Amino acid sequence: MFPKGTLYLIPSLLGGTDAGIIPDHTRQVALELDVFIVENAKSARHFLRAIGYTRHFDSVTMFELGKHTDPLDTLTYLDPLKEGRSIGLISEAGAPAVADPGSNMVLRAHQSGYRVVPLAGPSSILLALMASGLGGQQFTFHGYLPIDRTERQQALRRLEQQAALGYTQLFMETPYRNNKLLADITATCQNDTLLGIAANLTLPDAFVRTQSISQWRSHLPDLHKKPAIFLIGK
Repeated sequence: MFPKGTLYLIPSLLGGTDAGIIPDHTRQVALELDVFIVENAKSARHFLRAIGYTRHFDSVTMFELGKHTDPLDTLTYLDPLKEGRSIGLISEAGAPAVADPGSNMVLRAHQSGYRVVPLAGPSSILLALMASGLGGQQFTFHGYLPIDRTERQQALRRLEQQAALGYTQLFMETPYRNNKLLADITATCQNDTLLGIAANLTLPDAFVRTQSISQWRSHLPDLHKKPAIFLIGK
């Protein structure tokens, strides 16, 4: 028997202000809540307003949870669940708790016996995989590759080896370093390796394309400051 309070996982926009991509059910759940765990309170308020949230934020509780948040500071974040109040967990972009610090809160909710409900909405990882044409039966998401160029090249070669076994390899980069990563990929990977790029997903200028490394070398797109997912396949 679950306690009354529920932890709802609420996907947010991947960019822009078009709230139409948020399903009605997800929107309706969010509009009913007055307690949230968020990466950044300011951007969370913008998102909530975009989907029609009308409560005054002075009456709303927002706990911030970023990658630098002291774990000790989060010990009370789930306390409203004890009181029967539900909580919404919102990521900065896309699905919460996926490549996101919120996963620890979800695990803690499970360990405490609270109900966890994931809601539908955009996920850059799944959207990129869907649109890539690469194998979706077996895949691995690696998050960020090493910043050091030598270590990154070694990592890319390992990803190629895994891709040759039939596992599509997904990873990402801080948007302002995308072009440097793309240059390293095309300089390191084999000519026939397939590279998928999905940038600015759900936005009007979304870019999605998969082709061989040799084809990419003839024309590299400008991905500077554009959130992107990269996929390697064979």
